[in-house]
Amino acid sequence: MIEIVSEERCIRCDICERICPALVFDRDAAGLPIIARQDDCQTCYLCEIYCPTDALFVAERADGPTGVTAAEVEERGLFGVYAQALGWRRGRAGGADQDPTHRLRAAQN
Repeated sequence: MIEIVSEERCIRCDICERICPALVFDRDAAGLPIIARQDDCQTCYLCEIYCPTDALFVAERADGPTGVTAAEVEERGLFGVYAQALGWRRGRAGGADQDPTHRLRAAQN
C-alpha cells in the first residue's frame, strides 16, 4: 500500500499520477502528489518503480496505513528499494544482459 510521497525528493513530474491504475493520487496547491485514496492502492509498485527521484514508498504488507514517516523511510534506506530489487537503476542503460534467461539463450547460439 502506498505510504509516503516525499516532499523533499518529489520533482512534481506527475508520473505517479499517470501510471497509477487505481488513481490514488491527487495534487495539492503546490503540485505535490498527495495520497487521496490510499485504500484503493493495489500495491502494484508502479508508482515507486517509475518515480525518477525515488520519492515514493509502498509498504509491502499493509492492510491499512502503517504510520511510517518519510524520515523513517529515509533513515532505513527504503526509498526506491523495490525498483533496485528489480534491477532498475537510475542513469544506467538496459540490463537484459544480467537476465539469466538472456545468458542461457546466448550460450545456446
